[in-house]
Amino acid sequence: MDAQAVAMIYSYTAVGVGIILAAAGLGSALGWGMICSKFIEGIARQPEMRAQLTGQMLFTGGLMEAFPMIVLGISMWFIFANPFIGAAKAAMGAG
Repeated sequence: MDAQAVAMIYSYTAVGVGIILAAAGLGSALGWGMICSKFIEGIARQPEMRAQLTGQMLFTGGLMEAFPMIVLGISMWFIFANPFIGAAKAAMGAG
C-alpha cells in the first residue's frame, strides 16, 4: 500500500470526522435552543412551576449533551486508531 493511498484515507477520515462533529454540535445547539425556549414559555405560562421546570430542563439538556460526547469519542477513535487503514491493507493483500 503506497503512501498516497494512506494519505488519502487519513484525509478523507479527517473530513468525515469534521462533518460528523459539526453536525453533532449543530444538533446540540439547536436542541438547547428549543429546550430553553420551551422552558421560558413554560415559566411565562405558570411561574409557580419554575423549580420543577428547571430540574426537567437541566436533566433533558444533560441527556441531550451526552450524544455529542459519544460522537466525540467515536471521532477520536477514527482519528487515532483508524480502522480503515487495516481494512484497506487487508483488501489489497498487503497484510
